[in-house]
Order: sequence, then structure tokens, then C-alpha cells
Amino acid sequence: MIAAEIIILNGRVLTMVPDAPRASALAMANGKILAVGSDDDIRLLSTSQTRVIDAGGRSVLPGFIDSHVHLFQGSAELDFLPVGGLTELEQVRQIAQEYASSRPEEPLIQGVGALYDLFSSTDEAPRLLLDKIIPDRPFALLAADLHTVWANTMSLKQSGLLNGADMPEGSTVVMGDDGFATGTLLETGAFGPVLALSRTGGRDMLGYVTGGDPNPPATLAEREADKVMLRKGLDHVAAHGITTLHNMDGNFYQLELLSELEAEGHLKARVQVPFHLKNFDPLERIQEAAEMHRSYQSDMVWSGRVKMFMDGVMESRTGLKTRAYPDDPNNHGEAVFDPSHFNESCRLIDALGLQISVHAVGDMAVQRVLDGYEYAQTANGKRDARHRVEHIELITEADITRMKRLNVVASMQPRHAAFAGFFTPPKPDTVFFADECARAYPWETIRQAGIPLAFSTDWPVVPVDVLANIQCAVAPLDLGVDWPAQGQSLLNSLKAYTASNAWMAFKENHTGSLREGLAADVVILDANIEETAPHSLEAVSVAMTFCAGKITFEQGRL
Repeated sequence: MIAAEIIILNGRVLTMVPDAPRASALAMANGKILAVGSDDDIRLLSTSQTRVIDAGGRSVLPGFIDSHVHLFQGSAELDFLPVGGLTELEQVRQIAQEYASSRPEEPLIQGVGALYDLFSSTDEAPRLLLDKIIPDRPFALLAADLHTVWANTMSLKQSGLLNGADMPEGSTVVMGDDGFATGTLLETGAFGPVLALSRTGGRDMLGYVTGGDPNPPATLAEREADKVMLRKGLDHVAAHGITTLHNMDGNFYQLELLSELEAEGHLKARVQVPFHLKNFDPLERIQEAAEMHRSYQSDMVWSGRVKMFMDGVMESRTGLKTRAYPDDPNNHGEAVFDPSHFNESCRLIDALGLQISVHAVGDMAVQRVLDGYEYAQTANGKRDARHRVEHIELITEADITRMKRLNVVASMQPRHAAFAGFFTPPKPDTVFFADECARAYPWETIRQAGIPLAFSTDWPVVPVDVLANIQCAVAPLDLGVDWPAQGQSLLNSLKAYTASNAWMAFKENHTGSLREGLAADVVILDANIEETAPHSLEAVSVAMTFCAGKITFEQGRL
């Protein structure tokens, strides 16, 4: 009999295994779950060398899987200027000036987590408003949703955007009546040149902005600095009980860095990195996705997926809708991909046996993504593809039926929803017509339709705090009669962060549940989550995190 390296006793173990959902103890050895069962059974696996952990009645769960993050950018943002939650530029002024004065060598003062409210109450150009805060150095604010940047005059000059520039489809440098850029930069093609001014050289955003690698290649010093940055981010996610990340942007550079961290013993979470296909990429680039998949297939770092964008976001009115925005009657949003280009991309990717995930916020964007998936299925035949639609903030009833028929996965983020309580809900007849609210953020509608539903954070759009996101799902706000109840049960929400996310990545026989032979990815919470009030779930913290049987985070010592 194999002796356990670590055993956990006296826990409230939620296994996510349907025919054995609960236990009180488990044992780990050689990076795997050795056994799950009663305290008495698991004690038999202990030796004098075994670490015995008394969970003290706390919840023990499979390690959380965050299935939609931007790891490199989230890691970088831990050291940028945080402006999240601020609604007045005067609030930004003091902290921005203090940050700038403490960092005289910083090439770009980059604020992160900015809300659209900062610029909603004035017609003055954002660049001029930001000039009043920092006029003599490049200064820019990145929106919390990562889809808009507001830049001052100096940063526009240095990035070559002050007089406007040609943009790829779906990206816009907003121009003023004076012939100069206003400072509002919509989508990656527009704001990429500004973020490239930062101390990271924009390397943290390349997998998102272009999907390409640093050019010229990163120096050895830059690579080491980027690995230090990633390690800080990985420490951060481990402290939130996360053991697997599905990245939503990618390039070979990120895979190289993560593989080096794995070889050095510094990779605290499993990371899937996709190939990011942009709307301006020729179809031939899809072969690079196949190469990425062939080259990276380790237990901790792998690819096998292609990410695309179909639209932007509701807040900037770039989310693609079937009906125009109530407060902008001529605007249906921005389509990132031409339909024929997208459909053919889906066909080729699917034919290679790769998975597809596409950002689609508006209902027309979701419709076009499903068009592409159906086109691929018709051409290539049905298979267990588990293609994903990311976000789904609005969907038609017909496309809910079609998602089920096509076996497409809904990948959604509880804290994004209007009724989550994190972002201010849109005012009536601005983003949604009243009758559209019934089809907005439809978690429970999708679940009841039998469509696989997975949850994630979209860090750094919102904090990588799993329990806070679960609270949003379990206890959403009541916004009135126009908004049907979409609340989730606690167990369904936990499943959506564990077993469902493992299944979505074809890892259900490796992670996502606690059963013998699977990876020893485990989280111990500091409370019994089932006895915690729904509105207090975000106060529950993580006591310990294990990835592959190794302790990646420990708060005190149990």
C-alpha cells in the first residue's frame, strides 16, 4: 500500500463526484489523490512521515479552475496604478500624481481598472482631462473591461495616434472636431501602441492585442523580469484557491515563459494558453495553432485551443446587438470578424481537432459565433468539440435552442452581470431595452436549457476572487420585474468552478473532482461554505491550496 504524503482529516469534503459527493478525509501522494473517504479509513494510510492536516470542519474542495483569465496582464496590473471603483477624475488626480512622483523613471503612468463613469459626465476630450492631471509624461487609463483606453496628449504623441491612424476592423481612434484624437481608444488595435509605451513594453498585452510575439525578441533581462511578474501573479491566484487557469489570450512567448517556470519549479497553477487568431490574420496562421498544440502538452502547460473575438463590450457600445442601442439608435456595435472569414476559420480550426473559444457579448455576436460553429459542424461532421462562447451578456431564445443542439458550452462570468453588484447596473433604455433584460446574463436560463455552464472571473476585468464571484451567482441583486431570477444554487456554482471547468477543457479525468487517481489539486477554505450565509460568501477566505499535491498557498498552519 502506498503511504500518504499528506492527509486531510475532519473536513467537509465536497468531491464533485456524483455517486460519492461527500466525505470527511482524503490522502495525497505523488501528486495524485490517493484515497477519499472517512477519517478512520484515511488514517490507515498515514506514516510517521505523513503530514496530517485537521481541517476542523472546514470545506475541502477540488482546486478552483478559473476558465477565463488574462494571466500576464493580471500579473502586470498588480504593480500598475489601481483606479478601480473611482468615479471622479479628482479622485484619480491625487493617487496618479503620487504614483508618478514616486516613479520618475516610469515610461507610462498606466492606471488600471478604470470605469467609464470617469468620462461620462463631460463633453471635454479625455486627453485634455488627463492632461490636467499629468501633462508632461505619458499617462493612460485602461478600462476595467480591457476594451478601452483613455490617453493623454503626451501618450498619443509618442504612440503616433494624436492625428489618428488606420485601424483594423473593430478598433477605433475616436477623433475630435479639432482634427486630433480625443484620447478615447476603442479596442486592441487602437490602444495597443499606447500600452507598448509601458515598462513592460506591452509584452504583457501582446497575446491580447496582436496574438504575436515580442518583436524584436525580448532580451534575457526582459524575459527574467516577465517571469518574476508572472510568479507574482501565480502567487496571487494560488492565494484564492485556484489551481488551473484557462488563459484567454496567447502567444508562443507566454508558453515559453510558463514552461521555463515549470522547469524551474515555480509554476503554482496549471495554465492553458490558446492561439489568438485576430481578424486581420490570414487563414494560414491557423497552422501556428496546430504547432502550438503539438509543442506544448505538459501536465502543467498546454494549448489545444484557439481564441477569437466577435465583438467588444456593452459599456463602450461596441458589443454587437441585433437591435441598436436604445441611447444610440444608429449603433448596433462593432463586428470584429467578417462572417465568411470567421466561418472558414472555424472550419479549419475544427478540422484540426482544436477547441474554439470566442468572445461574444451581444446577441448578434453570439448568433454569428454559432453560425461559425454550425458551419464547421456541417463541413467536418459532429464531434465532441466542446467549443465555447465567452460572456453571452445577451442572447436570443432561438440561439439558446441552437447552443443546445450544437453542444456548445456557455462560459460566463457572474461578476459581470448587471445584477451582480460589482459594476453599476445600466440605466433603463441605455444598453438594453426593457424586453431585452429577460435575455441578459441568462445563467439559469442556459442551465435549465441543458447547456453546459462554466463560471470564471475574467481577471483582471474583475478580481480573481472565486468566492466573491460565487456570491454574485448565488445571491444576485433584485433589479425589478424586467430582470428574471438567474440565481444559482451554491453547489451548482461550485461545480461551475471545478468539475464543469475541467470537463470543458477535456480534463475531467485529470482535475476538477476529488477521486482516487486524479491530480491532487485541492483547496481548504477557512469556513464551512455550506453553513455560510449567501451574502457573506465573499468573506470566506482560503486556508490552503494544493496543486499536484504541493502546497502553493498556506494561511498560517493548519
